[in-house]
Amino acid sequence: MAGLATPHPSARRIHRILRGLAPAAIVALGATSCATGTDAVAQGGSFDFVSPGGQTEIFYDPPETRGSIGTLAGPNLMKEGEHVSLDDYAGQVVVINLWGQWCAPCRAEADDLETSYEATRDLGVQFLGINVRDPQRDKAQDFVVDNQVTYPSIYDPPMRTLAALGGNYPTSVIPSTLVLDRQHRVAGVFLKALLADDLTPVIERVAAE
Repeated sequence: MAGLATPHPSARRIHRILRGLAPAAIVALGATSCATGTDAVAQGGSFDFVSPGGQTEIFYDPPETRGSIGTLAGPNLMKEGEHVSLDDYAGQVVVINLWGQWCAPCRAEADDLETSYEATRDLGVQFLGINVRDPQRDKAQDFVVDNQVTYPSIYDPPMRTLAALGGNYPTSVIPSTLVLDRQHRVAGVFLKALLADDLTPVIERVAAE
């Protein structure tokens, strides 16, 4: 059945348990009065998230069983007046990270995400952040500068873009990370803060497919 989460043998071998990091921050969903980021857009795709047994690392294999996320686009956090879209990265592996500057685990993983990005970008890999629940844009921008994050983020305080991530995706878990293959199908999902040693081997495996 397409979309079912089946841990890949190689994925199991690279699995490591994170130590010393706080659990993912849980944010309450609901109505928001934030008026910024309203031009962020999303449309559903064929991906339907399934997390058997409450796992925090889920891999979707073989590749032909993977679902694709929907249209994903929104304002560029660091370049006001510009937009960024998943469609900008056709043919590339894309790592999508949901984050907020208010989120302690997001701060903990920022260096590791940047390390993984630098280690894999020459393989045809792009990272794309989605900044959520940050009504003060300047604070989110300060996070990017302070943590020397070089990849772009969509600025989406009301979390409108997350509708593209598929039915049942747990958008209340921040941070979380999706690894998309070159056809932008979901190859893996992490529902926790990450170390570079956890993420980089997964990206390299998907990039080599």
